[in-house]
Amino acid sequence: MSIAAIQLVLFTLFYLAIFVLCVWSLVDLLRRPASAFPAAGKRTKNFWGLILGVAVVIAFIALPPLGALRFLSLLSAVAAIVYLVDVKPAVTPYSKRRGGGSRGPWDSGRGW
Repeated sequence: MSIAAIQLVLFTLFYLAIFVLCVWSLVDLLRRPASAFPAAGKRTKNFWGLILGVAVVIAFIALPPLGALRFLSLLSAVAAIVYLVDVKPAVTPYSKRRGGGSRGPWDSGRGW
């Protein structure tokens, strides 16, 4: 296997990882209620939806063989990382949990 082939595989994996990161952040955003964002002191859900939606599209376009806008895919990764590291932890406490089971070992879900 030549050096060029190895580089192509590594770049493909790198841009695929960016695409998966962007999709993961967008899916997480869609699961959160819109009211949680202002409650957490963050920008609106629509704002983050627009940012992450554009990030997913750019990351998809950057995938080989098309490979256009590769430099912008790094900005897509930054947007997804900012959401996952800053916004998601702030919004999570304001998100309602689904399911009727226990929420954890410290909370039986029965209240007082």
